[in-house]
Amino acid sequence: PVPPRLPVEGERNVLITSALPYVNNVPHLGNIIGCVLSADTFARYCRLRNWNTLFVCGTDEYGTATETRALEEGLSPQELCDRYHRVHADVYAWFRISFDHFGRTTTPQQTRIAQDIFQRLLARGFLLQDTLEQLRCEGCGRYLADRFVEGTCPFCGYAEARGDQCDKCGKLINAVELQVGPSATLHLWGHLPTSGDPFPTFGSLPTSGVLPFPCLGDPFPTFGSFPTFGSLPHLWVPPHLWGSPFPTFGCALPPQVFYVWFDAPIGYLSITANYTEQWERWWKNPQQ
Repeated sequence: PVPPRLPVEGERNVLITSALPYVNNVPHLGNIIGCVLSADTFARYCRLRNWNTLFVCGTDEYGTATETRALEEGLSPQELCDRYHRVHADVYAWFRISFDHFGRTTTPQQTRIAQDIFQRLLARGFLLQDTLEQLRCEGCGRYLADRFVEGTCPFCGYAEARGDQCDKCGKLINAVELQVGPSATLHLWGHLPTSGDPFPTFGSLPTSGVLPFPCLGDPFPTFGSFPTFGSLPHLWVPPHLWGSPFPTFGCALPPQVFYVWFDAPIGYLSITANYTEQWERWWKNPQQ
């Protein structure tokens, strides 16, 4: 096998990615032009300049959209990802997109790196627990992600608005505003301040750095309102089950996964990590 390409001291080292294409469809010409073609062009230019170049990409496979498409096709989420990952890889190969490595996000490396980043944020006090109203289907016994909810838009009256946004007027919506009976559940949030804000600390953490779940006798502080540091907190543990597994820290917890917008950007790191065990030399090595 060809050894992995690594940064070389004294040379110009260029790491290139393109936006990770979502796995739940067949890529078309617009996807090629809008997503991978410009990165491929730049990678070819860099190689012509004899720069040490690594071009990686892969399918983005976690999240509610995958669950939805899997239900439509009568497949499990993993079966759907396996099918469409092969389709994506074949299409890009036909167009001769010059990836050095084309991977995917449903890998053990993704889980390991996502959990490591989460625990580092936890240890520095950037997480809090709060309550969020969610809709629940009593028939299937699950809380519904926004994409599973449709109803009438409270702003323009459009009858087929989704639980996150109205496609007619463009307004952002909370699913409970579609006037269906809400039910409250607990979720974990992360808050990253805007540039220039001091990093806040949400409560004290045990010296061991273990996540203070109620089963450990040290619950998170609960805030009646969100901190006002210039940016809203972001939900990181959503009510669906297809994502990078959330660490249980030894607690008897129901299955939980990370929210896709915490999880997905880590795919660039994990795909590189699946290409080479020395992936940090590409991502944590500004000197080269």
